[in-house]
Amino acid sequence: MPLIHVQQTPGKTAEQKAELVRELTDAYVKATGSKPESVWVTVQEIATDSWSIGGDTLAARAAKR
Repeated sequence: MPLIHVQQTPGKTAEQKAELVRELTDAYVKATGSKPESVWVTVQEIATDSWSIGGDTLAARAAKR
């Protein structure tokens, strides 16, 4: 069973995440011929103070703008 894991910052609605999961599943099925029920998708939300780029958290980068 394939697992597609999405990591993102919080802020998307439940409807947006549901659409994302559907679209990712559909794309995988189309590309591989797999059955949709075999495709697992997880969405993990990571707080902006727990994610960094270039040594600065996303929260710190946002505060600088």
